[in-house]
Amino acid sequence: MFISRARLLVVTLWAGSLWTIGYLVAPTLFGTLHDRVLAGVIAGSMFTTGAWVSMACAVLTVALLAASKDVTAQRRKTLYIIVGVMLGCLLLSHFGLRPVMAEVKEAGDKAKFGMLHGVSMVLYLVQSVLAIFLVAKNP
Repeated sequence: MFISRARLLVVTLWAGSLWTIGYLVAPTLFGTLHDRVLAGVIAGSMFTTGAWVSMACAVLTVALLAASKDVTAQRRKTLYIIVGVMLGCLLLSHFGLRPVMAEVKEAGDKAKFGMLHGVSMVLYLVQSVLAIFLVAKNP
């Protein structure tokens, strides 16, 4: 019982952090601050913190799933796949795209930056949608 509740708490924290940063905080920063560079720096910092929270939540979720006695093999497999895809999107975005985006931005290539930012947004959307299933499949 404790493990299933802890697992639900962890996945809810993970989903909530994704949704809050990506769909509430970042848009609010860009809509409120007149300095778009400052808004971008703050949002970037929050996305970095969110990425580390997501990585920790992924590890905890897998550990709690492994220790869970109340999860069928099929449901466990489904949850592992969801966590794996979410973590894969995060790692690709954070460690793959983000450094390239920083270089492209510094070089002043707005078109390439925009394209990479779009790819990053799609990866974030995939994580956000999968988080719905992760929370729904965990009770």
